Amino acid sequence: MNGELFDTIVIGAGPVGSWAAQLLALDGYNVAVLEEHERIGEPMQCTGIIGVECFERFHLPTDSVLREARSARLFSPSGKSIHLNSERPQAYIVDRGTFDRMLADGAAARGARYFTSIGVTGIEIAQDRVRLSTDKGETFESRTAIIASGFYSKLTRKLGLGKYRDFITGAQSEVTIKEGGALDEIEIYLDQNVAPGFFAWLVPTSPQRALAGLFSRRAPKKHLGNFIRRLYDEGRITECEGKIVHGAIPLKPLGRTYCERVIVAGDAAGQVKPVTGGGVYFGMICARIAAEVMKTALSDNNFSERSMSAYQKKWQKEIGGELRRGYLARHIYEILSNQLIDHLFDLSLDKGLHEIINESDNMAFDWHGRALSEFTRKALPRLLKP
Repeated sequence: MNGELFDTIVIGAGPVGSWAAQLLALDGYNVAVLEEHERIGEPMQCTGIIGVECFERFHLPTDSVLREARSARLFSPSGKSIHLNSERPQAYIVDRGTFDRMLADGAAARGARYFTSIGVTGIEIAQDRVRLSTDKGETFESRTAIIASGFYSKLTRKLGLGKYRDFITGAQSEVTIKEGGALDEIEIYLDQNVAPGFFAWLVPTSPQRALAGLFSRRAPKKHLGNFIRRLYDEGRITECEGKIVHGAIPLKPLGRTYCERVIVAGDAAGQVKPVTGGGVYFGMICARIAAEVMKTALSDNNFSERSMSAYQKKWQKEIGGELRRGYLARHIYEILSNQLIDHLFDLSLDKGLHEIINESDNMAFDWHGRALSEFTRKALPRLLKP
């Protein structure tokens, strides 16, 4: 743009892109962020449940928090329920639009420059720079680039980084809780007829408002319509007036998340928790790693694939095992029948297995593989006891 050469251009102004931009700008690098939408944080397709650990680790302000999440109720296909609760908050339900803009404001305050309503349509690795073409006919150039533009980005394929090997689609809508029927905690519905292979949710955002949604491999809007009608018939909600939004989420990361001068992070890289589809915390972890690798490359003036490969090694070391364990757990659940899910609920209620989670201080909200390992270790003695 106007012949300016940036140090790094970040493509996408979501939490991952803005966090990487802030860390680079903080060290004085000339950073631009390109966002295809006019307003950062819109349209919003995320439920907005973010673990407390994410806020604490990155010292994030809580201005976007709508309410704390200390408990959840899980429902089986036949209507049995298991109550999980903790004395301290495990997660925050946030206004994702506000959350995204808060991070963008933080990056801008440290010197990152934002360009909105600009979609990146092409990427070229030249001899000494990255050249980006846009839907406005403009060209932006930088020494390096970070792709953080979400699942639908075509830039990774243009760079030969491969395709997503597995993904799901989520659908969600805002609903009104029926008067007198306040919703005080997150509700999770495990029913293969409601959300085949995955789960549905009802998440309170205010005293009389909630988000109803689900994941499915096929026809998520149809399944969500059925789920909302069920909640209405049960007297839980009034008729849904909100627009149904939907979007895809990767379940496995790209085989390669880097090339010469370029790093891919967040949903665009497939760095998403396979069990719940949450991507903010792991994406921000990878954004931090991306910024560290970029700083080294810019300082050494070394932008080779070998230099960029340090990024993949580091993020795989930190979250790779968790993603693999989560994907295995997701695959196992996906093949369960409703009859077996109900049986597992009966077993948990009979043996008090859910109390293991309620009594534990180490059942990390974000680290599902770690939590599953601890749960299994503590559950076995109860299962073997006559």
